[in-house]
Amino acid sequence: MHLSTILPLLSLTTIALSTPSIQNNHQSPRDVSSSAFPSPSSVPFKPMNMPPPTDRYLGHAIVQNNCDFPVYLWSVASTVLPEKTLRPDDEYSEVFRENPDTGGIAIKISTDRDGLYTSSPQMIFAYNLSSTKERGRRQVTLWYDLSDVFGDPFEGYPVNLSPSEPLISWKDGVPPAGSQVRAVDPSTDLVLSLC
Repeated sequence: MHLSTILPLLSLTTIALSTPSIQNNHQSPRDVSSSAFPSPSSVPFKPMNMPPPTDRYLGHAIVQNNCDFPVYLWSVASTVLPEKTLRPDDEYSEVFRENPDTGGIAIKISTDRDGLYTSSPQMIFAYNLSSTKERGRRQVTLWYDLSDVFGDPFEGYPVNLSPSEPLISWKDGVPPAGSQVRAVDPSTDLVLSLC
C-alpha cells in the first residue's frame, strides 16, 4: 500500500475515534451527531508535518458540571463544533486531537447560552498535542492551559483541573496571576471540575 493511501485513512480513523460525547450521570450518553464532523468526501486531505500519535493511547479532555445551573460549551479548532449544554451533573468528554491549522483546541465554557458569540465571560480549557523527534525517537507531549476571557464566568465557585503539577485550583473561580500552562503525557485524562 502506498503512503498516499494510508495517510488519509489514518486521518479518518482519528476523526472516527475522537467523537465527543456528553454523559449525564442519571441517563445514557448523548453522542454528538456525526453530522457535526466533516464527511471524508467534503474535506480535502492536508498532509501533516508529522503523523498523528496513533502509536499510543490518547487521554481525554473532560469537563464535569457540578454546578446547580447549566453551562454551555464549544470545542473550537479550525472550526467550531455546535454548542453543547451541560446540565447539572453532566460530563463532556473528547479524545485529545491535533489541529495543525490553529495549533490546538480550545474548549470554551460560558454560563450564558450563546456566550461564545456575545462576548460573555468564558473559561478556556486549551490543549495542544506537540510532536518532536529527539535522538531519532518521536516524543509526544500534551500542553494545556486554563484561563478566562471577558470576565470570570465561575467567580464565587471552585474550579479545579486535575491532575496538574503544579496544581490548578481556583477556590473562588478566578484565575491567579501568572501562567497556567502545564505539560503532561498525552495518555492522561485531564478533568476540569466546575463548582
